[in-house]
Amino acid sequence: MRILRSHPPEVPGDDSNDLARFGYRQELQRSLGPLSSFAASFSYISVLTGVFQLFGFGFAAGGPAFVWTWPLVFLGQLAVALCFAEMAGQFPLAGSVYQWSKHLARPLTSWLSGWIMAGGAVVTAAAVAVAYQVILPQISAAFQILGSPADAGVTNTRGGSENAIVLALGLVVFTTVVNICGVRLMARINDFGVLVELVAVTLLIATLALHVKRGPQVVLQTNGTGAGHSSGYAGAFLVASLASAYVFYGFDTAGSLAEETKDARRHAPRAILRALAAAFAAGALLMVVAMMAVGDIKARELGNLGMPYLVKSTLGIGLGKAFLVCVAIAVTVCCLAVQTAAIRLLFSMARDDRLPFSRVIAQVSPHSRTPLVPALLTCLLTIALLVVNLGNRHLFYTLTSAGIVLFYVPYLLVTGPMLVCRLRGTWPRADHGPYFSLGRWGLSVNLFAVLYGTAMTVNMAWPRAAVYPGDHWYYRWGALFFPAVITAVGGALYLVRRRPCRTARRADP
Repeated sequence: MRILRSHPPEVPGDDSNDLARFGYRQELQRSLGPLSSFAASFSYISVLTGVFQLFGFGFAAGGPAFVWTWPLVFLGQLAVALCFAEMAGQFPLAGSVYQWSKHLARPLTSWLSGWIMAGGAVVTAAAVAVAYQVILPQISAAFQILGSPADAGVTNTRGGSENAIVLALGLVVFTTVVNICGVRLMARINDFGVLVELVAVTLLIATLALHVKRGPQVVLQTNGTGAGHSSGYAGAFLVASLASAYVFYGFDTAGSLAEETKDARRHAPRAILRALAAAFAAGALLMVVAMMAVGDIKARELGNLGMPYLVKSTLGIGLGKAFLVCVAIAVTVCCLAVQTAAIRLLFSMARDDRLPFSRVIAQVSPHSRTPLVPALLTCLLTIALLVVNLGNRHLFYTLTSAGIVLFYVPYLLVTGPMLVCRLRGTWPRADHGPYFSLGRWGLSVNLFAVLYGTAMTVNMAWPRAAVYPGDHWYYRWGALFFPAVITAVGGALYLVRRRPCRTARRADP
């Protein structure tokens, strides 16, 4: 594979001229540089958010050895990211997955990819916002507004789940206000958050390393977690992979912000790959060193309270809380990035007249240069999802798993058609530009991406009590039920509104 150097802009505003070649005029504010492009993808992945939110689940399901799911999921998603990097270099358009699928497949396929991913973004925003409950009450009891002190830091009790929704609602309102104010403010907050996260994770790894009590062989311990599975530890390992799968997606955000990025053909592909690689390295070191440093590797609290407990019990309450503040910042910018990407996706689909009330949704504010209606829509839908689940003790894992599936399916709707095009000899195209290219490795990488995405989707959606506890059937089947409903509604709307895909807001000749 190779990255071919892109041509520098020929004249000022060349990015806008490039966009005009796709039939669109520049409406969004093109102000993001390579750092902000990287930060957008990295904050969506957000190592601190994912590890602090789901380390406990992975540890409880698979013991210390669950950490091996991390490199395996990374390799699968790296193959997907390489395919996306190739697309980002050729089609630097807002909406990423929707636009990429549109240029590879039939209109129905691209419609479904965008529609399902929009649903996944709303579910993911809710799941990320709920992470405040894992962090904030362990910083201060004042954040445990509802419930009792025993509910602090957990989401699987009534008091914990209700308080999680209260905290999440505040976060969603904040990210919406920021996005309405414009991409420049969003980028500044996001860049700051990513800087805090990178510094914090580096210092946390170094500080934990000073407290190491055991060797790296700890990652071979299973703590007997395979005993309850018919397939032994393999079953436990597949369940535990949810923890890693929850972290490694959303790297396409740099592509979603392509119309707001300077020289996007060059910067977006690199941002996608750099964000994924940085997240892998930081997360792997953090989890391994943390398990080497914790006092009691078999403490039940590691499965119940997860990484916040590990950090505070190892480093002490004061230093531990300082790091938790940094995690709270990471959660904030992660939720901000999730909503930002969702807004661009809805704007892109509406601009092509692919949504109900497209003309209204595609309007861009002349002051903030931001699509306001998509910002309000994502806010209201996320709030509605949280409120509907008020009192649901199993809210977190249902949202998390459904969110993963709702992203893996649209990803497959890009990598799958891309593979078909490769086999037919129609990709790369004859006019493939001088940007990122997989070269002779394209077919192998693409095939692996499709096989991995299919296998992990089945694994995550499989209805089992270890992932989806609860007394009602819709908890157990949640990761299939929610995507199926979203797909069915989207398919119905598509058939009702079926029309040739047209490009709205064309550039002036």
